[in-house]
Amino acid sequence: MKVLTAEKCGFCLGVRNAIKIAEQTLEKESPVYSLGPVIHNQDVVSRLADKGLVTVESLDKIPGGTVLIRSHGATKAMIEDIQSRGLSIVDATCVLVKHVQQKAARLEAEGWMVVIAGDPRHPEIISIAGHTESAVVAETPEQMKELAGSHEKTALLCQTTQSYGFFSNMAAAAVNADFSEIRAVNTLCRESQRRQQAAKQLSEKVDVMFVLGGLHSANTRKLAELCSEGCKNVYHLQNKSELKQEMLRDCSSAGITAGASTPDWVIQEFTETIREI
Repeated sequence: MKVLTAEKCGFCLGVRNAIKIAEQTLEKESPVYSLGPVIHNQDVVSRLADKGLVTVESLDKIPGGTVLIRSHGATKAMIEDIQSRGLSIVDATCVLVKHVQQKAARLEAEGWMVVIAGDPRHPEIISIAGHTESAVVAETPEQMKELAGSHEKTALLCQTTQSYGFFSNMAAAAVNADFSEIRAVNTLCRESQRRQQAAKQLSEKVDVMFVLGGLHSANTRKLAELCSEGCKNVYHLQNKSELKQEMLRDCSSAGITAGASTPDWVIQEFTETIREI
């Protein structure tokens, strides 16, 4: 079995930094809570839990201590609520996400209606919108077109982990709609774009493609979607425990890529397991 790994995969800088901040905080503070999983990878979340990080979904579950703002960020209202409760804050928000939060707030202050292209349920989108008073989230070109005429000036931003194709389609829909003035701001993560390109190129060269990462990871799901365009056999798995021998049946080559929240050791263990089959 020929096994190939995408040139760029695994932890991105933002995720690596968030984990480093979490580990450093756990060494100095106790108790430490995370509002939602610090990253979308259960293996990493479990390891951090073993070191003392408590993941909760509500501030009401935190009696006291330190609150870690996860890599996806938090809304302005949430941060103010944490401070009002006298809790300490450690910010592990991705630098790019923080930049987009600030960009959205600044554009709104300048009189633009801010539209964020992406998944309205994703914590990153929620955090970015939560740094404005009235940002709108559009998930499809049709939703984008429906916003035409609702404001004199409209600024389009994008969820950082979306594909360039997605953002291009949303921008094209805006240009072709009846907006008085539209400004498209490319807020895509360049590192994510390079990973997507590398994964898709590899998928076109192999019989089966494995995409490793959390089931709730948006960037991992996007990788799997793109790989499906180049390979008919694509599996989105969390780790080696989900690998089945029948997935490799009649295959002479396998490709591996991984989401930005997938640790190197998960990729390494998965690669070794395939080679042993």
